[in-house]
Amino acid sequence: MDISIHHYHWRLGLAPGEAKYDEYEARLVPGPTIGVPTITLEGDANGAPHVPPSAYASKFTGKYEHRVITGGIGHNLPQEAPQAFAQAVVDVDRF
Repeated sequence: MDISIHHYHWRLGLAPGEAKYDEYEARLVPGPTIGVPTITLEGDANGAPHVPPSAYASKFTGKYEHRVITGGIGHNLPQEAPQAFAQAVVDVDRF
């Protein structure tokens, strides 16, 4: 349990990471760009802390779209909004 709580604190910048991995983390921060067509999805009731889509949109160099699925949808879109999830799979194939 302590490891899980620490991970969430670290991810939110509320706790320090393991210093011996700082060099690797700094190299991973920029990350690669994604050149394939992509649709990202988010439920309107996703209570998990996350950055706005504008913070990562530039990572997508191919055709990109972000969709917010409404109706009290959380973070398990395939289960909570299967139609919208399936539609995104079909639509991205048509990009």
